[in-house]
Amino acid sequence: MTSKLKKSSSEMSFSLSRWFRKLTTNAPTAFIVTVVGISYAVFLFGGGLYTLITHPQPSAYVNGRFFFLYPDISSQFVADTLISVTLYALGFLGLLFIYQSSKSAYKPRQAYMMMVIGVAFVLLAYVFLEGSIQFKISGGK
Repeated sequence: MTSKLKKSSSEMSFSLSRWFRKLTTNAPTAFIVTVVGISYAVFLFGGGLYTLITHPQPSAYVNGRFFFLYPDISSQFVADTLISVTLYALGFLGLLFIYQSSKSAYKPRQAYMMMVIGVAFVLLAYVFLEGSIQFKISGGK
């Protein structure tokens, strides 16, 4: 800490000074850094940056049909982003379940259930992401 910061912290009351010192010297845990990094990656993979920059429409109602997914590869709706981010997060959660199942080998029933749930989540995310890509490639037909 700089001397000016030390001086201002020493002038504070004791409890406030202790809180300030704890706040300035505290480092984030590995778990928090990991969660923030994975959340950022899922946000980018899902098209969140594109949505923030271009401000697309939320969805569309055209010729009596309601579209959540933009029927072309070149653009997207906000709903595209939400759907893809949710599916990527579901896939990552499935991978996390598979990993956790390997850590509980002494409880085979629990390990098997977690493995089945993890594989189901990964497969659901994969199938729905592929389906949405096929929908966009076919032009919404």
